[in-house]
Amino acid sequence: MTDAGTNWAGNIAFSAERVSRPATVSELRGIVADSSRVRALGSGHSFNDIADTDGALVSLAGLPGDVEIDTAAATVRVPAGVRYAALAREVHARGLALHNMASLPHISVAGSVATGTHGSGNANGSLATAVRTVEMVTADGELLTLDRDKDGEQFAGSVVALGALGVVTSLTLDLVPAFDMRQYVFTGLPLATLEDHFDAVTSAAYSVSLFTDWSAPVFSQVWLKQHEDPSALAPDFPWATPATGAMHPVPGMPATYCTEQHGVPGPWHARLPHFRAEFTPSNGEELQSEYLVPRHHALAALRAVAALGETMAPVLQVCEVRTMAADDLWLSPAYGQETVGLHFTWVKDTAAVLPVIALLEERLAPYAPRPHWGKVFAMAPAEVRGRYPRMGDFLALREALDPAGKFTNGFVRRVLHG
Repeated sequence: MTDAGTNWAGNIAFSAERVSRPATVSELRGIVADSSRVRALGSGHSFNDIADTDGALVSLAGLPGDVEIDTAAATVRVPAGVRYAALAREVHARGLALHNMASLPHISVAGSVATGTHGSGNANGSLATAVRTVEMVTADGELLTLDRDKDGEQFAGSVVALGALGVVTSLTLDLVPAFDMRQYVFTGLPLATLEDHFDAVTSAAYSVSLFTDWSAPVFSQVWLKQHEDPSALAPDFPWATPATGAMHPVPGMPATYCTEQHGVPGPWHARLPHFRAEFTPSNGEELQSEYLVPRHHALAALRAVAALGETMAPVLQVCEVRTMAADDLWLSPAYGQETVGLHFTWVKDTAAVLPVIALLEERLAPYAPRPHWGKVFAMAPAEVRGRYPRMGDFLALREALDPAGKFTNGFVRRVLHG
């Protein structure tokens, strides 16, 4: 086996029989056809072994990187290796925008879509909901294109697919007209106040994020990202205090790497992420977990997490709470339900973090959490599978497209097949 490097956090060391960096789709097709096992590597921002393999590990960063924007149709065709920061600049230059972005603009489009990564906003679907077509290399080295309007069920099963159906070469995404935004930060929102005004708080802006370290039942920061309205100096948010200085979500960290706050207007791609595209926000000294719960369970789940504040304190850096709209993508954590994400940034100490994660999952169990596919979790595979009503259909689709299991790996075998 070959040392294939590590993920961004350095907690996972990838291994592979060989590492390939194809320069063309034709070369990629040959690699897939000639390999017994294949996994695609995105930007390496996952925190588990989802990209590991005992066969060929394929980096898509070398594929031709030109995006193709159709301004009339308001769509963009994106090669799999492109990252959101680069895509956003090109799209914005043509007067268009993505509907949302994750907190980091440094992540790859294909990898983010494949794992159900999301931003925030009651009415905003995950990043995968912008996908209109998926192009992939299947197990026999052939190209398969699936279209939202033409391929219905098969498409819905192939967008958030964990790399288990093939190697995605490009995605076509829906776009919206470009827009400017303002970002405001408020401090000191008590959990009790959130319980009384949950719907109002989470709908106070286009995108809302709540941050706490759970040292007390208070959200130390609330980040509001709203479409620019020249007639409003600040959003109406009476439940917390406006921040007096620039803030970083993690207490004690400098705000240098964060997107501009204090209501300064700027383009959507410079406000929707929490962190600036031109900086790396940290050096990977962290682990991450996220649990996505049905919105109607959100407050009970938050109370359960708050009760663990003292237990989590030695290993927790920050917890972020975000909302997202329901979708119909089979393996999306927001499949079939409005969803609230509870995201945890831990210290980089796996041995100390895993017991806390296990306890956290136990306390959240009554609220049917779905773990983020690309983060650290300890939930039993059968329990994970049981959270997804279309899991059986997905496994049947995987069997049809890849009967020999060419795109399986330890993660897929363990989590999807048990």
